[in-house]
Amino acid sequence: MSLHHGKPLCVSSIFRPGLYDGQVAIVTGGATGIGKGITKELLFLGCTVVIASRKADRLADGAEEIRNWLQNTGRQASLHVLQCNVRKEDEVKNLISTTVRMFGKLDFLVNNGGGQFLSSTADIRLKGWNAVVETNLTGTFLLCREAYNQWMKDHGGVIVNMAMDMWKGYPFMGHSGAARAGVVNLTKTLGVEWAQSNVRVNAVAPGSSIASPTAAANYGNANIFDAAAVNIPLKRTGTVEEVSSAVCFLLSPGAAFITGETIRIDGGQSFYITPNFRLSEDSKPSDVYRWQSQFDSDHPTGTKSKL
Repeated sequence: MSLHHGKPLCVSSIFRPGLYDGQVAIVTGGATGIGKGITKELLFLGCTVVIASRKADRLADGAEEIRNWLQNTGRQASLHVLQCNVRKEDEVKNLISTTVRMFGKLDFLVNNGGGQFLSSTADIRLKGWNAVVETNLTGTFLLCREAYNQWMKDHGGVIVNMAMDMWKGYPFMGHSGAARAGVVNLTKTLGVEWAQSNVRVNAVAPGSSIASPTAAANYGNANIFDAAAVNIPLKRTGTVEEVSSAVCFLLSPGAAFITGETIRIDGGQSFYITPNFRLSEDSKPSDVYRWQSQFDSDHPTGTKSKL
C-alpha cells in the first residue's frame, strides 16, 4: 500500500517547535488514521491534546502508541483521553466541560471523528443512513455548538472540521457525501456567525486517496488505495501528515484572516475525474428529447400540434 513516490521530506513538522505551547486542543477520532496524525503533530508543537472516541479500546491502544512516539521525540506535551460518542448530546457536553475544567481553557477543536460504509444508495437502510449523518454532520454540529457556548464565545478559538471529496457527488457513499456537504455549508455559516467572537471555523477535505492503514482496515481491503494514483494529477496517494499539516496551519496565527473556508487535500483529484466509480459497460443510453419531432408528420404519435 506504499504508493508515495517522490523525494520524502523527513521532518516532524514544517512549523516551529513550541508553536502551540500552552494551548489546549480536542481532536475527535484522534487515536487512529488522520486523527492520529493531527494529534501527533499538535503534540510535537507543544499542544496539550485531548483525544476522544466512542471506543475505549481504540483510545487506549492509540494513546499508548502516541505516548511512546512522543517520548522518543523528547517533547514535553501532554496527551489525555476521554470516551465520547459524538452522536450523544450529553457525552459531547461532558467532553467539552471536562476539558475546560481540567485545563481551564479550550483553544482548538478538530472535528475529525466520523465514519461511513460503502453501499449503493438504494441499498442503504434508514438506520445506516441516520448513523452516518448523525456521526459526520450532527456530531460536528454538537461539538461546534458546545465548544462555542461553553468556552469560545467569550474567549475566542479555532475550529477545524473534516469534509471529504464530495464535490461531484459520491457514488456508493451517498450518506457520507450528503453529510460532509452539510459540514462544508455549516463551516461557512459558523465562520460568519461566530467571527464577532473571534472564533474562526474552517474545514479540510481530504481526497479518497489519503493512504491510511486504519481506513483500509475499516473498508476490509488492505489494497483499497492501490489503484488510486492513476486518477490523481500528482500521481501518488497522499499521507496523513499532509492532512495534519493543513489542519495545523488553519489553527495557527498564519491563518488568522481565514474563516469559513474548506481546503481540498487531494492532489488535484477533485478537479480531474471521479476516481472510484464507473458506469457499467452495458448501461443503456438515456431517452432523447427533441421538441422538433412533435411537429413531424412521420412522428410515431402521428399528430401535429394544434397550437
